[in-house]
Amino acid sequence: MAEICCDEAKSTPASAVTALTSRRPRVELGGAGACRPTPAAGEDGSGGKRRRVACAAPGRSCRRLAAAGFGSRWWPRYGVTSVCGLRREMEDAVSIRLDFLHGGASSSGKHHFFGVFDGHGCCHVARLCQDRMHELVADEYNKAGSGEGAAAAGAAEPAWKEVMEKGFARMDDEAASWAATRSGNDLACRCELQKPARCDHAGSTALVAVVGSTSVVVASAGDSRAVLSRGGVPVPLSVDHKPDRPDELERIQAAGGRVIFWDGARVLGVLAMSRAIGDGYLKPFVTAEPEVTVTESTDEDECLILASDGLWDVVTNEMACEVVRACFRSNGPPSPGARPSGVLPPAAAAAAREGDDGPAAVKGVDRADSDRACSDAALLLAKLALARRSSDNVSVVVVDLRRGS
Repeated sequence: MAEICCDEAKSTPASAVTALTSRRPRVELGGAGACRPTPAAGEDGSGGKRRRVACAAPGRSCRRLAAAGFGSRWWPRYGVTSVCGLRREMEDAVSIRLDFLHGGASSSGKHHFFGVFDGHGCCHVARLCQDRMHELVADEYNKAGSGEGAAAAGAAEPAWKEVMEKGFARMDDEAASWAATRSGNDLACRCELQKPARCDHAGSTALVAVVGSTSVVVASAGDSRAVLSRGGVPVPLSVDHKPDRPDELERIQAAGGRVIFWDGARVLGVLAMSRAIGDGYLKPFVTAEPEVTVTESTDEDECLILASDGLWDVVTNEMACEVVRACFRSNGPPSPGARPSGVLPPAAAAAAREGDDGPAAVKGVDRADSDRACSDAALLLAKLALARRSSDNVSVVVVDLRRGS
């Protein structure tokens, strides 16, 4: 089945995929700007046509880059797809920022930021995370590296757990400030159109992965998930924050809250996750504190998959990893070269970025940066989720971690 799926992934992204439902899923991109208002009746902007899946286009071949003399400077290859699916609103957001530390406080190599944010209640918190999370994490990293004792530590990296926790806390504070300062004169999104306005009723999961030359750091708040494929075996790098998870249930009850089962376990019968950015009206039961894992890289690492729950609700970790591995086999092994390998550094790809306005649901993506195998895998996983009747937005990021042979 995996081989058949890979042949399908080689077709153009605009081609329709046969769904198992009686109604074909509507694939739609998020609108431009921080949020988009609820369209009036009959004004969905689709014109009766199905919109194209948002995905990073395949980049230039690795052999061509090697010939240009960039072999020792390649960075991780990746592919991304984000689709609206059966939902009325696109509330997912994806952020990819290569070399986001710009040298940073350590000399251990480049660090690359990959983030998936699954909004609920409205899209504005996910879009705020998309625009700001990498900046806040980079700022906390540089602060930690420039503090007392940093010189004595030499090239040692700051503690990533503390960096991520502070970055997520600042992001949560910014979301709360945004909600508190909104005025009725500048209606921009669905939560503000409600009477009364309920900007603090919106939130977002936050799944962040920082891929370096020697490790993968994952910070998660919510039910988006990161999975590493290592030697054909899926290794979860995050655990979904569901309200009925024993430790989360205990934490919520200790804070005076309740978990009510209403179409699944929900905090106060409302929110189906126990950690998120935003959701001010559910504090302190819903916290923005992330769980952080630091995983050392090995020669057996194959890929990293980051996705919103629209994928994981219908696709297992094992199946997702097998689909990506099948696409890798179909596209051949990675080209020889020093690790990390993949794409040109920002200076060399700047010309390709000019005039490239990507979809609002995905930011920081360059057509020259994406990779054919990873793009095929991300697209195929999104199609698979739709075919398996996922009712949520689906966003998938696939990062190639294979070392050059």
